[in-house]
Amino acid sequence: MTTTETGTADAVAAYYDPYDVDINNDPYPAFKALRDEAPVYYNEPYDFWALSRFDDIDRALRDHDTFISGRGGILELIKAGIEMPPGILIFEDPPSHTYHRRLLSRVFTPKRVAELEPKVREYCVQCLDPFVGETEFDFIAHLGAQVPMKTISMLLGIPESDQEFIRDRVDANIRTEAGQPMEVSDDFVDASIFADYIDWRADHPSDDLMTDLLNATFEDETGETRALRRDEILTYVNVIAGAGNETTNRLIGWSGKVLGEHPEQRRELVADQSLIPNAIEELLRFEPPAPHVGRVVAREAEIDGVTVPEGSAILLLLGSGNRDERRWEHPDRFDIHRNVGQILSFGYGIHFCLGAALARMEARVALEELLTRFPDWEVDIDRCHLSPTSTVRGWETLPVRLG
Repeated sequence: MTTTETGTADAVAAYYDPYDVDINNDPYPAFKALRDEAPVYYNEPYDFWALSRFDDIDRALRDHDTFISGRGGILELIKAGIEMPPGILIFEDPPSHTYHRRLLSRVFTPKRVAELEPKVREYCVQCLDPFVGETEFDFIAHLGAQVPMKTISMLLGIPESDQEFIRDRVDANIRTEAGQPMEVSDDFVDASIFADYIDWRADHPSDDLMTDLLNATFEDETGETRALRRDEILTYVNVIAGAGNETTNRLIGWSGKVLGEHPEQRRELVADQSLIPNAIEELLRFEPPAPHVGRVVAREAEIDGVTVPEGSAILLLLGSGNRDERRWEHPDRFDIHRNVGQILSFGYGIHFCLGAALARMEARVALEELLTRFPDWEVDIDRCHLSPTSTVRGWETLPVRLG
């Protein structure tokens, strides 16, 4: 039992530990208990607050002056108190966040994303065709870990021979021991693995993101018009490589798990692929790859009658907000025909995910190509394993038996 600063005791059921393996396996009962009994929750052992209702989370995401990102968006980073290097726009506040985001927004325009679709489709075909006629397929090893890696590497100009090494190095940064917080050191953001690529690209320009960043000029917060420093470019590339690989990988994995458990809805998608975009929105609501995001409370805040002190770490439980009964009817029911509306999976406000359109497109193309070849599958749940991280939630392996 925990006690909030108002002095009221929360029910025993209202408990959330982001490192608890059992909770992570199915966090939704814990999320519901928080929404019902302790919507502004305080966890004493780890000293953090948490918001679980959609409206509270939505307001906090929009209020970037009170709920700041500059000390990290991950609880372990916030608690470590390390200084974030410039260029990690997801861990920045204005004004630096404003000009860094403006630079990267040039890369993820609707036009640029649309131009990538034929190549993404080609990657999906390369991954899926070898399994036609087979009886088994792994949504992670054979698709989720491949297509996002190839897509981001194409954007960055990473040669095919190095792509798996880069993906695994970036991925290793967020791995944890089961039930334990992520280990954080001052060199948590180690972008050195990209140094040689950037140096080579400086002498061999091409039509990719690294070249765009090398050539970009902008007006920074001091009013100076300048190019990006090398360390800023390294950080940019590291952030894009990590975000682009992990979350889309998890989204593809959840599509296999959830549609495997809802065969009647899967068959509807097979019969009418125009339903796929809305199905992806429902997947993002139902099983978001990132269940929470961290902030620091820059000034004392009162939320639902509870005072959250200045300087507090706070988790915005996106996965809980996405299943708030106050927002959706029967939120624990997966429904590809649902009028989904606004979801929290990509954040909101100034930190809305720049790669959201790319992730949606990759997931849509992957499902289109997958369902064309494999209309039926059954999840082999005894061989499925959740990924051991405290930042994203998804599958390390997801083998299925093909029908």
